[in-house]
Amino acid sequence: MVSKRFAFLVILRIALLMLTLTALAFIFARTELFFNQIILLGVIILQVSELIRFITHTNRELAKLLMAIRYSDFSISFKGNKKGKSFKELQEAFVEIIEAFKKVSVEKEAQFKFLQVIVDNLKVGVLAIKEDYSIELMNSEAQNLLKTATPNYWKQLQQLLPHFSQEITDMEDADKRLLELNIKGEKLQVSAQVNRLKILNYRYTIVTFQDIKSEIEQKEIEAWHKLIRILTHEIMNSVTPVTSLTETMLMLLQDDGRPLSLEELSEETLEDLRFSMKTIQKRSEGLLHFVDDYRRLTRIKALELEDVQVKGMLDEMAMLLKAEAEKDGVRLSVKAPEYLSIAMDRKLIEQVLINLITNARHALEGKANGEIRINAYSDQHQKIIEIKDNGIGIDAAKMEEIFIPFYSTKQQGSGIGLSLSKQIMKKHKGDLSVKSQVGDGATFYLTFKY
Repeated sequence: MVSKRFAFLVILRIALLMLTLTALAFIFARTELFFNQIILLGVIILQVSELIRFITHTNRELAKLLMAIRYSDFSISFKGNKKGKSFKELQEAFVEIIEAFKKVSVEKEAQFKFLQVIVDNLKVGVLAIKEDYSIELMNSEAQNLLKTATPNYWKQLQQLLPHFSQEITDMEDADKRLLELNIKGEKLQVSAQVNRLKILNYRYTIVTFQDIKSEIEQKEIEAWHKLIRILTHEIMNSVTPVTSLTETMLMLLQDDGRPLSLEELSEETLEDLRFSMKTIQKRSEGLLHFVDDYRRLTRIKALELEDVQVKGMLDEMAMLLKAEAEKDGVRLSVKAPEYLSIAMDRKLIEQVLINLITNARHALEGKANGEIRINAYSDQHQKIIEIKDNGIGIDAAKMEEIFIPFYSTKQQGSGIGLSLSKQIMKKHKGDLSVKSQVGDGATFYLTFKY
């Protein structure tokens, strides 16, 4: 409607201009109408200028609108100019556009403030670094943990906290580390994660970190309590019969509190004494073995890393354990690509594999068509060796317990095999995990990250 009215008024002005030009041409050669010619010429100049002003007014208003949007200046007004009904409608449309942009801008600002309040109230430090090393965001928790106000540039933070900055610089995308920091005399244990992303053609590094010292201390206390309970239980199991037998031996060597002489000891009493001493010896050896197992668990030698061709190693392991497996009617198979290699301490990983394969073989006892499959493969940023059996599986209630030191589901088990294996994998900066369902076997995963 506005465009039609504008076109009509332009055409009307052009028509009037043409009429004036025609009249001027008609009287141009008549000298007696000289003053009329001058008047018509003045009218033509006024009409041309009015036409130019009329047409350019819309462009000026549109330019004013676009500049207001460009610089987010929503205080500009299009009201008050009386230029006719068509311009009034156009100005009203411009005002509606400005109001819409103003509303969007206010909502955007409100959302930004809302998110800023949320980020500032997080109990996690957040640091956003732009590709030009300017610091775009550093929330209150980050300032409190690092004990510094928000610096303008990353280099300033590098000067203030060189160790923290170096650790963050060394981390890859989506990498997560546990950092030990000493900030102004206070020791922190910080869990940090780095994510790198691209927004509007700019690259950003987002660092999130949290002090987990109290959580770690709590977990350490819980671990100590659990270990003490297990140690106490095992020691009491050995010491109690030793104490009881010792009391029995003392009773056999006394009569109403009087020590018996050698001549007073019967053959039956001596046999009882021999039996008691053998039992004490057996229990003492058991306690020594238990302490030796604990020593092995806490002293894993330093890694001797080498690039190992996985298929060759697994084939050798299968050859070593195949005979024992076949005695139990268990089929052992290996599947691994020829190219796959992993940096590992071969002797330690072989120890882990022997332990896992042996456990799988025990889980298949009495089962027809028992099978253990050893597979190795690459998956994204990790390499995996898995040991899968089709045995009885592991009960869900025991899944969380099997990696605890001295916990064993086997009657004669020491309970250190899986715990020791998990520690060996942790030393390789990897992990040992398990998936299982009762009646559907179990799969153990040796995960090596790279």
